[in-house]
Amino acid sequence: MRQPFEIIGPISDVETIAAGSGIRERARLRRIYGPGRWRKRKGIAEIRLGDGAIRRAELHWYEANGIGRREFKIKYLL
Repeated sequence: MRQPFEIIGPISDVETIAAGSGIRERARLRRIYGPGRWRKRKGIAEIRLGDGAIRRAELHWYEANGIGRREFKIKYLL
């Protein structure tokens, strides 16, 4: 089970990892959230973990114009 977390600061060093047909999950994203120009992104942010600890982490998520950021996950704790 994924550990719940809350983003408590701004996301910095944002980069696009993949866009368009480079995203393996594109069909699923369109089915769940709707059509859009989907991009997979990454960035660094301060987060609060489920146990209350505050850490910096690299986050990955999907994003599309008009839909917003979806499906955040912690890739690494820094």
